[in-house]
Amino acid sequence: ETTGLEADQHSIVSIGLVPFTLTGIQLGQCWHQVVRPRLPLHKTSVTIHGITHSEIENAPDLEDVLDPLFEHLNGRIPVVHYRNIERPFLNTALQWRLNEQLRFPVIDTMAIEAHLHPNRNPGRWQQLMGKKPISIRLADSRLRYGLPHYASHNALIDAIATAELLQAQILHHFSPETPIGDLWV
Repeated sequence: ETTGLEADQHSIVSIGLVPFTLTGIQLGQCWHQVVRPRLPLHKTSVTIHGITHSEIENAPDLEDVLDPLFEHLNGRIPVVHYRNIERPFLNTALQWRLNEQLRFPVIDTMAIEAHLHPNRNPGRWQQLMGKKPISIRLADSRLRYGLPHYASHNALIDAIATAELLQAQILHHFSPETPIGDLWV
């Protein structure tokens, strides 16, 4: 979770990770950490993610949790829903703290949904005929697969929701034997 949508103007406030395979999610190995942002919380972001000033007051800086974060990611390919948020925020945070950037492949469930629904935005004529656009947001994508609704904007819940979405996407549109390189970006 972040304080906004622009990596150069906002900060990471929490991280959620859950290891999983195509056949199961290891909830007992979840990792969630609230971190102190480098920039102040905005009233709007508190309303969205529910993380308050009192929660971040004694939270560690992101730099202090990088070792456990990388331990959790070691040997795994991160799965995200919208890499254009995840990557820039992590890269900006690392650049600011360590003067380094991180390059790594991710599987983006939103990109998979965009690929599966290339004509999701109907043309003007189709709109006049009542055709609605197809949303590829996390909750809407999950709904198409019959997955349960979860509260959004909690890093750990979003991680679990994204893991379940990838499992459903593979089950419905791919094969467990699909090479991982065909899915990452």
